Amino acid sequence: MIKRYALIAIIALTALVMMPACSSLSYLNHTLQGHWSVMSKREPLDNILSEATNTRTAQQDELVQQLTAARQIRDYASRELGLPDNGSYRSYADIGRPFVTWAVFAAPEFSLTPHHWCFPIAGCVPYRGYFSEEQANSFADKYRDKDMDVYVGGVQAYSTLGWFDDPLLNTMMTRGETGLAGLIFHELSHQQVYVKDDSAFNEAFATAVQESGVRRWLRHKNDDGALANYELITHYKDDFSALIKRTRQHLKVTYESDQNSEAKRIAKQQLIEHMRREYNDLKASWGGYSGYDHWFNDTINNAKLASISVYRDKVPQFIRLLEACSNDYPRFYKRVEEIGRLDPEQRKQVMENTPQCQARFD
Repeated sequence: MIKRYALIAIIALTALVMMPACSSLSYLNHTLQGHWSVMSKREPLDNILSEATNTRTAQQDELVQQLTAARQIRDYASRELGLPDNGSYRSYADIGRPFVTWAVFAAPEFSLTPHHWCFPIAGCVPYRGYFSEEQANSFADKYRDKDMDVYVGGVQAYSTLGWFDDPLLNTMMTRGETGLAGLIFHELSHQQVYVKDDSAFNEAFATAVQESGVRRWLRHKNDDGALANYELITHYKDDFSALIKRTRQHLKVTYESDQNSEAKRIAKQQLIEHMRREYNDLKASWGGYSGYDHWFNDTINNAKLASISVYRDKVPQFIRLLEACSNDYPRFYKRVEEIGRLDPEQRKQVMENTPQCQARFD
C-alpha cells in the first residue's frame, strides 16, 4: 500500500540540519545526495508548458496534458481547500525511476507495533526512507537478521513540510488525474498540519483531506463518471482496510496469549491465510476487482500490516470532524491544529469521542 499512497519521507530534510544524535554519517550523506538529486532536476511548470510545440511526441503530449491538469489541481488546492499557497508542486522533475524513495518498516515477530526511528524535525516515525532500493533492502536485512518482520515499499511522493518547494515527480503521474489530485492534496496537507511523533494522526488527517478534496474537485469539474468510479474504489479501500484491521485484532489476541512461540507462529500464519481467503470473498463481492492482488500475493507480516494501520485507522475520525466543521476547511484545519497541541493521550480521547469543531478546552 505504500506504493498506492504518498508517504512523508522528510528524512532528507533531517540531513540538512545538524543532527548530533545520529551516528550514521553515510545515511546523512545518502539522504543529502538523494534529496539534492531530486531538487536539482526541477523545472517550473510555466517553462515546460510555454515551450510546448505542435511537434511534440505522443509521450510529450501526454506529459503536457498531465502537467496542465496538475497546475489546475494545484491552484484549486489553495483556492478551494485552503491548503498552503507556495511554490510546492509548481515545478516538475523526471527522476528516471518508478519511485522517489523506498520506506523500510520493521516490527517484532509477535507484535504489531512498528519500530520507530527518530529525527530532530520529523520526530519519531515508523519507517526509514532511502533514495535507493538497494540501500533500503540492505538496511532491511539488518532487521531480518534480528528475526524481525520487515517490509520495504516504494514511495511515489514525499513532503518536506514546506521547508522546500517540493516538485511534481514523474512517479506521481502513474494513476491518472484523480490519483494525481489525491497526491497533491495529501502532500500539501502535511504542510498545513504536522504533529511531531504522531504519524498515525498526520497520515489520517492528510488522507481525509485527500479523499474529501478529490470528491470536491470532481464535483467542481462536473465529472460524474470519475466521481462514481472514485467512490467505488474508495469503498473497496474501506473494505480492504476493515479486513486488515480485523486481522490485526485477531493477531493481537494471539500475540498477547500465553501460548509458546511455536504455537503463536502457527496461529499467525493461519490468521494470515484466513485473511487471504477473506480477500478472495471480497473480490467476488466487488465483481472481481483485483486492485489489491499484488498486496496479497507478496509476503504478509506484522511490518506490512502496520504500514496500512498508519494510514487508514483514524481516517473516519477526521472525516467526522470535517463534517462537524460543516466541511469548512480553514475551520477544520484550525481545530486539527488545536487537537494536535494536546498531549498524546488527550489527543487520542478527543478524536475517539464524537469530534466537535469548537474546542472544549482552553
